[in-house]
Amino acid sequence: MADAHMTGSGRPATFWEALVPADRAALLQAATRASLPADEQFLTQGEDSDHLVVLLRGWVKVVAQSHAGYRALLALRGPGELLGEQAGLERRRRSASLLTATPADLLYLPAARFQALARSGAGMAAALEQTLSQRLREADLQRTGITEPVPVRLAALLLDLAERCGRPEPDSTGVRIALPLSQDDLAGLVLSSRRTVSRVLEQWRKQGWIVTGRQSLLIRSVDRLKGQAFGE
Repeated sequence: MADAHMTGSGRPATFWEALVPADRAALLQAATRASLPADEQFLTQGEDSDHLVVLLRGWVKVVAQSHAGYRALLALRGPGELLGEQAGLERRRRSASLLTATPADLLYLPAARFQALARSGAGMAAALEQTLSQRLREADLQRTGITEPVPVRLAALLLDLAERCGRPEPDSTGVRIALPLSQDDLAGLVLSSRRTVSRVLEQWRKQGWIVTGRQSLLIRSVDRLKGQAFGE
């Protein structure tokens, strides 16, 4: 069931995409809607809260802070995704904070109300099951991918970002990743150090594969990154 919903591009559908119109209407009626600016935290690591969030528009960073004060970006969530589902449904403390990477529109829904809706219709339960299954697959891929060299992991990440949120340049010179991501953010996503990521990016800049600015990245050669990531 988790693999039943796919988009036309072959990627798994998001939670919102997997819902039928009636389920979407029920969620919209039961939830509280909010619009947030970029760089605003709306769920905090360690807090007790029992609500879930559906991201309708924009991008959100999943960030964890260690006891030593180290802050790492664990994941990026885009339009249509369900957020905070594990802590909300299991009534446990948040394991990470959520903050907006861009302006965002959100739906807030108490866990009890969400569960009542899920019980009333098989479609919403199936969409939730697919989301939980995707999270497990992401964790598995991250664990197995850690054995790959950093350039391989970083190239795969940039290609994924280009597919999910890339914008072709008007002059056809490349694909711009339309999210404000620092080198620390990229390092967190590939489970590496900022120094190592910076060194790889510098090499790719010299080779003309990418162009970087302050929280800006333009991919000039998708094919070169594919070769790095997949040995093509």
